[in-house]
Formats: sequence, C-alpha cells, structure tokens
Amino acid sequence: MTAVRTTPPGTTPPPRLPVREKSAGQGQGGGLSPMLNRLAAERATGVLERERGSLYLAEGRVVHAESPLAPGLDVLLLAHGTLSPAVWQDAVERADEDYGVARLLLDAGRVPRGALELCHLEAVFDAAYFALAPSSTPGRFHYGARHRLGTLSPVPVGAVERETLRRRALLDRLWPDPATDGSPLRRSETVAAPAPTARQSAVLALADGIRTAPDIARELGRQAFHTLVDARRLAAAGLLGALFPPPGPHRLPTGFP
Repeated sequence: MTAVRTTPPGTTPPPRLPVREKSAGQGQGGGLSPMLNRLAAERATGVLERERGSLYLAEGRVVHAESPLAPGLDVLLLAHGTLSPAVWQDAVERADEDYGVARLLLDAGRVPRGALELCHLEAVFDAAYFALAPSSTPGRFHYGARHRLGTLSPVPVGAVERETLRRRALLDRLWPDPATDGSPLRRSETVAAPAPTARQSAVLALADGIRTAPDIARELGRQAFHTLVDARRLAAAGLLGALFPPPGPHRLPTGFP
C-alpha cells in the first residue's frame, strides 16, 4: 500500500525539497575536474597544475597542455623533420609575452600553419589525458600565467574532457589491465600469437624491461596515447608484459625551459 499525503483545502502546500542540479556537462565529460570546469565558466586565464600534468587556459579555453608522461610539441615536430632542432631552440629562446614560439615560427614561415595546429592539437589531447587522470593531490591554479608557446588553437574544456573519456574507454576495451601504461615493458614469448603490425613491432623492439610506454613514445617521436594503445593490444595478444610495480616515477622533460 502506498501512502499519499494530501494538502487540506485552503492551506499552502509545503515547499519542495531542494534538488541538486546536474552541473553543466555532467555525463558528457564535465565531471573529470570540477575546478577546470569552474575556471572555464569564469573564462579564467592561467595554468592549472595537477599531479601528472598542467593545462594552460586563456579566457576559459585550453591553449596548451603538457605532462612529463607525454612527448611535447617539440618532439612531434622534430621527429619527422617538420622542424630542425636549431630552428625550434631559436624560437624558444626569443619567445616572450608578445611573441610566443608559435607566432615566431609562423611569421618566419618555418612551418605551415596547418601542420603546426595539427601537431599542437595532438600534443594537447595527449598531455591532457595524463593531466586529467585521477589524482591524490589537489590541483592548483595560477592566474595570469601564460605558456611560452603562445595562443594557437584554443580548445573548449568540454572537448578536452570528452576526448579524455573516449580514450579511457578505448583502452579499457582493448585490455582492462592498466599496468602496461606506466610500468616497464618487456617482450613475452607466446605460441600462435598474431603477427604484430609495423607500428607494434617498433614498440616491441624497445620493450627491454626498463622502458615504459611513455619512454618508448618519446624515442619513437609518437604520441604517448597511441603507444598505450599499441602496448595494450600487444598485451592482449600475449606478446608484451608489464613489470609491476614500476621502480619509480618517470619525469620526462617537456621541451620548454
């Protein structure tokens, strides 16, 4: 039996109990970092520093991201000869608040704008994947801080969070054990395993029991996330194993002094 309480005629009904409304973007990638979403709503400019990386904002949009676990924009540009190390270093040394690295490279005609924007977007999503990982320490935001790269192609916070969630789901589908993401990797001997692709073979060649997936990504000049995908597929095929736990944190340089 269900009890129904009615309001006597002529009386004012009691107020409804407050209901907590869903925050903007909840269920669509908005729950990864409440602080990041608040800063986006404020149209804040500065840098959000988290345990595994940093996100640079300009008027509430992500203009750059970096993580010690993800090869930086410099690695992606230099790996395939898009830029020479000397040209990159010269731009880094001459960059200031008015002329960032990106603007200097574009004004000098050193790199096509489309290629620079594509590599930059790849670097942002790659580093943001790690920066937005669950953390045991609170993030800190420094208002007004700007990255030496300058503003190139701002990305909405919602788009960054949705892409991060998509990548997490993809890795879980490929192989649910995250040990291959951060532990040293080594080849495994197995019978009747499928033949690895050329990309996967390059990863296997560097899996020496010392290098992690981010280490291998840096050596190959590839995005870290793509290497995580290769590592999980190889683990699922029985061709790769992770030494767990890792011996210690890997702090990789970001390419900017």
